[in-house]
Amino acid sequence: MDVIERINTTLAQHPIVLFMKGTPQFPMCGFSSRTVQALKAVDASYHAVNVLEDPEIRANLPRHSNWPTFPQLFIRGELIGGCDITLDLYQSGELARLVQDSHKA
Repeated sequence: MDVIERINTTLAQHPIVLFMKGTPQFPMCGFSSRTVQALKAVDASYHAVNVLEDPEIRANLPRHSNWPTFPQLFIRGELIGGCDITLDLYQSGELARLVQDSHKA
């Protein structure tokens, strides 16, 4: 399976996916850490992918998603954005709604 297929399979298998540096328990950059904190604050259940452990995903996801940096948050297969967008959505209350809606249907 090529890397794009692996990315698409991961997105199809999980309603919320966070491609990040490190893990939720041990984020390896401040942006990933703040994104994890926002998801935790809205009690999101999500699948995390440590791009530091998978160089193919780290190299190819930015081209696939047209988003150059990490973390990258996807909900229902759609790119939501990185840290700044996630924090803006959290502060507006929209992140909680998106997370809640992701588990419906």
